[in-house]
Formats: sequence, C-alpha cells, structure tokens
Amino acid sequence: MKTKYESILVAVDGSKEAEWAFQKAIAIAKRNQAILNLIHVIDTRSFAAIEAYDRSIADRATDYGKDLLTKYKQQAAEAGVPRVNTYVEYGSPKTVIPKDAAKEVKADLIVCGATGLNAMERFLIGSVSEHITRAAKCDVLVVRTEKGE
Repeated sequence: MKTKYESILVAVDGSKEAEWAFQKAIAIAKRNQAILNLIHVIDTRSFAAIEAYDRSIADRATDYGKDLLTKYKQQAAEAGVPRVNTYVEYGSPKTVIPKDAAKEVKADLIVCGATGLNAMERFLIGSVSEHITRAAKCDVLVVRTEKGE
C-alpha cells in the first residue's frame, strides 16, 4: 500500500470551499513533497446560450481562470510547495476533473471543496464533488468549510 502522495490535483473555482480545499492541498503537498496540480474548469454548458449574444464571455471566463490560477500558484510557491502546475480546462467539471485531468497529471489524490448546493439541487443534478468521488480512480478528499464560514 502506498503511503505517500506524489501528484495532487486540486480543483479551484474561486469559492470559499475551493479556497479551503486549496489550503489543505498545500499542506498535503508539502508533507509529501508532492507535485501540486491546480485546475480551473470552465463549464462551457453554462454559457453556451449566452455566448450567442455575447462572444466575449468565453474570453472573460478564461481570463478569470488564468488570474485565479496565477494567484493560487504564487501562494503555493510562497508556502513552500516545490512544484506547482496550473491548468485551465473546458467542459463539465464532473467528468474533466476525475477522468481527463486526473489521468493527465497521474493524480493519486484529488482535493475538492464540498458544494453549496441545496438538497433539492443535489437530488436532481448531483454535486460535482459527489461525481468526482464516484468517478475517480484515486483517493478523493472532499473539504468542507468550518461552520460559520
């Protein structure tokens, strides 16, 4: 049994939950001297209809993702993580993260935030973290914010 993580994939989207997941991933990467792979997935389904009227939305989403990853990469480096990679991907986070991205970076741990979906939404569409947990071929750590955050 493997006791050390070598390649950690953490999904970030700018939410408080993703921030907590990122902070935990930094600590795990440092303890294990692991590569930290940061991914921001732009869910293209969410703006396909809008883009028919506003072509710049995809560019703005990409710029936001790149800026977010740059900030997180700098924080991880300052915290002492030896190797940090960043990825902006497009598609459904539910499949891109556990299948494509995890395979590409040879992840042995995926860290993601628990979603803030209410019970009805979760019943109808399921949470991203739930899908990642079911589809991943490696360990998954779902991080929750502390009460009151």
